[in-house]
Amino acid sequence: MADASATCDIKLSCRNVWKVYGTDPGAFFPARNGRVDDARAHVARIRQERHIVACADVSFEVNEGEIFIIMGLSGSGKSTIVRCLSRLVEPTAGEVLFNGQDLLKSSRDELTEIRRHKMGMVFQNFGLMPHLTAIDNVAFPLKVQGVAPAERLKRAAEMLDLVGLSGREKNFPSELSGGQQQRVGIARSLAVEPELWFLDEPFSALDPLIRRQMQDEFLRLQKMLHKTIVFITHDFLEALRLGDRIAIMKDGVVVQIGTPSEVVMRPADAYVAEFTQDVPRVKVITVGECMEAGPAPGGAGQIGIGLTLEQVLPQFARGVGALDCIDEGGTVRGHVTPSCVLMALATEDGRAS
Repeated sequence: MADASATCDIKLSCRNVWKVYGTDPGAFFPARNGRVDDARAHVARIRQERHIVACADVSFEVNEGEIFIIMGLSGSGKSTIVRCLSRLVEPTAGEVLFNGQDLLKSSRDELTEIRRHKMGMVFQNFGLMPHLTAIDNVAFPLKVQGVAPAERLKRAAEMLDLVGLSGREKNFPSELSGGQQQRVGIARSLAVEPELWFLDEPFSALDPLIRRQMQDEFLRLQKMLHKTIVFITHDFLEALRLGDRIAIMKDGVVVQIGTPSEVVMRPADAYVAEFTQDVPRVKVITVGECMEAGPAPGGAGQIGIGLTLEQVLPQFARGVGALDCIDEGGTVRGHVTPSCVLMALATEDGRAS
């Protein structure tokens, strides 16, 4: 799981966004903002009119530097909403604010400039151009921006080195493995130094071992770059490992938003409970969520407040009695003991009691 280091600054706001397909979807929304008193009843009425509701009254905010996960089963609306955020798909109603600017009111030219200079996008389909080498694929968005050849090739080489592909600059996509191709796609999206990064199931086409390696690479890059990221996945374990917060969607509606532990330990409804029922609690609960106040009397060491119980259990297995829990600044915020861990893991019907 990523270190939840997001600030309180809002980078992206999705407000009451709808996407409806049909003969006249706009007829259901008397005002552009799309706010309705009863979203579920509104969805039912639209569907009775033989329209398809892909996203219904979706609202959330993404903090600067945060990895915000959107997940759900196939057909839940997760990929549609991320395309609405970038206006690759035009929302039927609502607002999308990026740095306070409503993208739905932006002109086509303004939107093009924002995509070229401030947004990065990576999709499941790598989308590499087969006739271009790795370095030319990465340099392509810089070419579109009008960056001089020497400068764009220099930047592209730096990005390839960043994702561990130094020495592969002259290889064509057909000469690279699936994981290497995805690294090229990631390098290409980072070449423009985006403020906001959209990733739509970028690792789902990879085999399990390479997928794990790419998750490691992703976390390494985020630790270095501190991007604001909207990440789409259907894999809950991937969401737990990468996300600061998770939004779960069903039938176009967001049913719960919370930290990984909130979603797993306090599911909003039966759907979320079923979605998360097989997740080991030891991988989710952090020491910060079960620690006791004050420094440990006779503490045997210090651990980060964001570590999961799975990460701290080996120390208690060696006989450690208590550990101080420190924040990123090194300040002691409390202490954790084996008893704290046992109480946190005590369950009733598979849930924390």
